[in-house]
Amino acid sequence: MLRFIKWLAILLLVALAALFFWGYAPDTEAAQMERKYGSAASRFAELEPGLRVHYRDEGKSDGRVLVLIHGSNASLHTWEPWVKALGKDYRVISLDLPGHGLTGRNPAGVYDNASYVSVVDRLLTKLNVDNAVIGGNSMGGGVSWLFALTHPEKVDALLLVDASGQPHAKSGNLPLGFKLMRMPVIKEAVRFIAPRSIFESSVKTSMSVQSKINDQLIDRYWELNRYPGNREATMQRFSSLKNMTPGTKERLSAIKAPVLILWGAEDNLIPVTSSKWFAEAIPEAKLVIYPNVGHIPMEEIPEKSANDVKIWLDSLAVKTPKV
Repeated sequence: MLRFIKWLAILLLVALAALFFWGYAPDTEAAQMERKYGSAASRFAELEPGLRVHYRDEGKSDGRVLVLIHGSNASLHTWEPWVKALGKDYRVISLDLPGHGLTGRNPAGVYDNASYVSVVDRLLTKLNVDNAVIGGNSMGGGVSWLFALTHPEKVDALLLVDASGQPHAKSGNLPLGFKLMRMPVIKEAVRFIAPRSIFESSVKTSMSVQSKINDQLIDRYWELNRYPGNREATMQRFSSLKNMTPGTKERLSAIKAPVLILWGAEDNLIPVTSSKWFAEAIPEAKLVIYPNVGHIPMEEIPEKSANDVKIWLDSLAVKTPKV
C-alpha cells in the first residue's frame, strides 16, 4: 500500500511538471503591453491611488456621447470596429474595467458589477460628461443596465449586446477557458498555466463568424489576460459569481430609457432566449437578433451591428451632451 501511494505521488508530480511545462505562462510586462496595445487615443485616469483606468475618448468631440463597456476577459479593443464606424457621428468613450486590458488590478480587490458602475461613473465625472448613451457586451451589458438603474438621470439610452443578467440562463457550448475557471482545483492553476491554445479555443467557441478570427485577435486576448493583476481579478470574479445579484424583471422594468438589444442567435455563453427575457422585462426595448452570429456581434459583424446602432440612435430624441 505504501509503495502504491509512493508511486501515485511520483506520477502526480510528473503530471504536474508536464502540465507546467506545457502551459506555464508568466504575466506579461506592463510597459510592453501598453506599447503594443495602447494607441494615440489611449489615456489613463487615476480614479483613486493605485487605480489607473485605461480609456479612449474618440470620435466627434461635440457629438452625442456613447460609452461602451466590454465583457469578461475582454478589453476596450473589442469596440474598435464600432469606434471606427460610429466615431464620425458620435463621441465614443471606451474603457478597460479593473482586472482587464491595460487597467490591471484594483488595489481595493473588488471586481463586481457595482464597483464597475462606480468606475464608469467616476470616469465620466472626470471627463465632464453629464449624460450619455450607455452600452455594453456580456458582463459589460450587466454593468450597463445596473448603471441605468443606479444613475437613471445620466442615461439617455441603453444598448445591451448579448448582455448578462438573466438568472439561471443556461449556456450552450461554454468556451474552454470559462469551463476551467469554474473547476475548484483547476482554476487555481490558471494563475500560472495559460497556454495560448485555451484562448484560441475559447475565442472560436465565442465567435460564430470564424473569418473574423486571426492570430492578432487571439494574441490580444491571451496577452492582455496576463497583464499584471488581471488573472487574479478573473479568479476573484469567477469565485464570487454565485454571490452576484442577477437581474429580475421587476428591477429591469424600472428602466425608462429607450433600449436596443442586439444578440447573436448562436451565442454559446448567454443563450438567445435571454434576449427575449430582457425584451419582455424592459418597457422601451427594441430587439434585434442576428442569425449565424455568436457572443460578440461588434467583432463578428461590425458594419451591420454598428449601422443598426446608428439608425436606432438617429431615431431617438437624445439630448445633446454638455461639453
